[in-house]
Amino acid sequence: MNANFNRPVYLKEREGLIREIYSLADAIDFLEDWPENDRDLVHEATLKTCYMAHDGHKPLEVARDAVRAFGNKKGILMKPPAVQPWMIRTPTGGGRVAP
Repeated sequence: MNANFNRPVYLKEREGLIREIYSLADAIDFLEDWPENDRDLVHEATLKTCYMAHDGHKPLEVARDAVRAFGNKKGILMKPPAVQPWMIRTPTGGGRVAP
């Protein structure tokens, strides 16, 4: 099963550090690492949704949407960086053919 999201979700981990949630495994790891004293019904529901998607009971994008909603509710949802790595073109010699 391809467990990568169609687009990553960006969540602020702490000041100055943004975590890219690229796959279902990333989402589960992030939620499992969430501080025990800050867990609530939203956290529980999001984690459950991710595990259900992992087990094939929910579509992958439902889990992605749940992670986005969790981030939004917790105030840690970030906009994607303006420049994605795949947008950066690396120089290949300027397109000239060597004589």
